[in-house]
Amino acid sequence: MIKIVSRRLIRTEDIGRFQALAGELVRLSQKEPGCLSYTLNQSRDDPRLHAFIECWADQAALDAHGTAEHFQRLVPQFAALTEERPPLERYEEIEG
Repeated sequence: MIKIVSRRLIRTEDIGRFQALAGELVRLSQKEPGCLSYTLNQSRDDPRLHAFIECWADQAALDAHGTAEHFQRLVPQFAALTEERPPLERYEEIEG
C-alpha cells in the first residue's frame, strides 16, 4: 500500500476555485481501480494550506492515476492558483 501527501499553499483569493477543481479531481480519482482513499484536506491553522492524502493499492495503480485524463486535465490548472508547493511526500504503510 502506498500513501501520498501532496500539499499546496493556495492564494487566498483562489481558494474557492482551487477547491472546486480539486473536488472534481477527488471525486474522479476515488473511482479509479486501486484507489483505496483520496481526500482533500484544509489546514485548521492556515486556510491557504491544502493537502491531498491518497492511498493506493500498489505502484501500478498510482502510475495509472498519473496518466488518467482527469489528472492530466486538472492538476496543471492548480499551478496558477498556488503560492508554493512543498515537496511531495510518499509513504509505505508498515504493518505490525
